[in-house]
Amino acid sequence: MYRLLSAVTARAATPGGWAWGRGRRAAHHRAGLPPLGPGWVGGLGLGLGLALGVKLAGGLRGAAPTQSPGAPDPEASPQAEPLPPQEQPFAPWSAQTQMLPPTRRFARAIDSSRDLLHRIKDEVGAPGIVVGVSVDGKEVWSEGLGYADVENRVPCKPETVMRIASISKSLTMVALAKLWEAGKLDLDIPVQHYVPEFPEKEYEGEKVSVTTRLLISHLSGIRHYEKDMKKVKEEKAYKASKMMKGTMESDQEKEFKEKGGKSNEKSDFAKAKIEQDNDAKGRNLKPGKKKNDFEQGELYLKEKFENSIESLRLFKNDPLFFKPGSQFLYSTFGYTLLAAIVERASGYKYLDYMQKIFHDLDMLTTVQEENEPVIYNRARFYVYNKKRRLVNTPYVDNSYKWAGGGFLSTVGDLLKFGNAMLYGYQVGLFKNSHENLLPGYLKPETMVMIWTPVPNTEMSWDKEGNSCEQ
Repeated sequence: MYRLLSAVTARAATPGGWAWGRGRRAAHHRAGLPPLGPGWVGGLGLGLGLALGVKLAGGLRGAAPTQSPGAPDPEASPQAEPLPPQEQPFAPWSAQTQMLPPTRRFARAIDSSRDLLHRIKDEVGAPGIVVGVSVDGKEVWSEGLGYADVENRVPCKPETVMRIASISKSLTMVALAKLWEAGKLDLDIPVQHYVPEFPEKEYEGEKVSVTTRLLISHLSGIRHYEKDMKKVKEEKAYKASKMMKGTMESDQEKEFKEKGGKSNEKSDFAKAKIEQDNDAKGRNLKPGKKKNDFEQGELYLKEKFENSIESLRLFKNDPLFFKPGSQFLYSTFGYTLLAAIVERASGYKYLDYMQKIFHDLDMLTTVQEENEPVIYNRARFYVYNKKRRLVNTPYVDNSYKWAGGGFLSTVGDLLKFGNAMLYGYQVGLFKNSHENLLPGYLKPETMVMIWTPVPNTEMSWDKEGNSCEQ
């Protein structure tokens, strides 16, 4: 449930542990589709959980809502009438269920989800949250909780414009897919064909090729923000170890219950959990460990870059972390290079080409994040300092990573985007029975290929819902 809701929410506080793509598997399951993978455009998975929040609260029974200070009071607006027993919130698609007003049809789910969102907001310490849910291509719920601007007591609302972070990669993916459909982009030739400014690469003395397909799926070997290859390998090994421990604990817990163990006995899996937590605490105290996201120089830069080619100098001469295609390593800089490819393949500046796509999709509140322009309904951004007090985030300039994390948007726009992608995929799967499916922005066959898993990019989840790359 948490994973699904986090995929359809935006928040004012920038740093944090919410993974934007966590809802895609749960949402996709509702449609009865096969398991999802990142496909040749691995960035797509970050955004498609936005479109289909059908099971966001089916069967949930939360406690009374915890009203956050300043958050809009759900009791202040008229509440939808409860559904009769025969009118279940998630009835199959039919003319009868379509006649029900959305607020009534999903009243129980919305009320339960609102309660849950209040609790999540307080747990993570987010000043504000905006949620939007679409069912069968129609927006059925959008609401803001908490503040978009704490100092001026401006509440969050569905129109609040927030940072969408790495969902920006999903938007860039669509630009690349459009160019590929038009025959202007070859996914499998070296990137130097489009961007000769990016030098040819070697790995362990062997000449290797970085392609658009590998960049999109995070298989290129190009680094992320961390320059130290040793630290990156240690982090990957730690995540894999944590995943394994979580699996073992779950198995031990299940075995313990099956044997009728007493709850007052400290079981092996409980001891393992304590040991794991202590290990994590110790790890965070190691010398040289970054204590704050803003201490990572390249994560939040203040320097202005005039174009994508200029921003390549941040990483273009660095060695690859592995042979392209052999491993997965999440890389925002890979998408900086993709922005340059979009420019060369399209003949437009990257931002101009993206605005054309946003116009086509009616995403009229989605823009690049810049500090100077007046952007109506823009939220302010916050972070917790070392004393756990909420403070304004430092000034940053995202011009070096428009493609990988530099856009602002609203939940309404993201629902439009998710629907355009999701329904195009369904049409591609069910070619003989798609009367009730909405047309997609990309061709159905393109969407089917996009969702086809690529080796070395599969994701797995630990018991607490955190993603662990393989």
